[in-house]
Amino acid sequence: MLRVLSLVLVFGVTIYALLDCARADETQIKNLPKWGWLLLIILLGPQAVAIGPIAYLVAGRNKPKRNKNPKRRILPPDDDPDFLGKL
Repeated sequence: MLRVLSLVLVFGVTIYALLDCARADETQIKNLPKWGWLLLIILLGPQAVAIGPIAYLVAGRNKPKRNKNPKRRILPPDDDPDFLGKL
């Protein structure tokens, strides 16, 4: 049972990394070109205990930037209480 679970985990990480790399923009990937990471993920995926996908997830993608000042949502006039109060 543990062997099947580890096999499913390795394939899941490989598929996730492959899809994440394939859908990412070229500017979001670092240290190698996009085609290099895709090749590394495919070649070192399930055959080598997911070394390629783990390497991509750790060193290949940029962390999403947290926006400390989120944009203020613009309300239309009929939803804005300040505007309605001035009428």
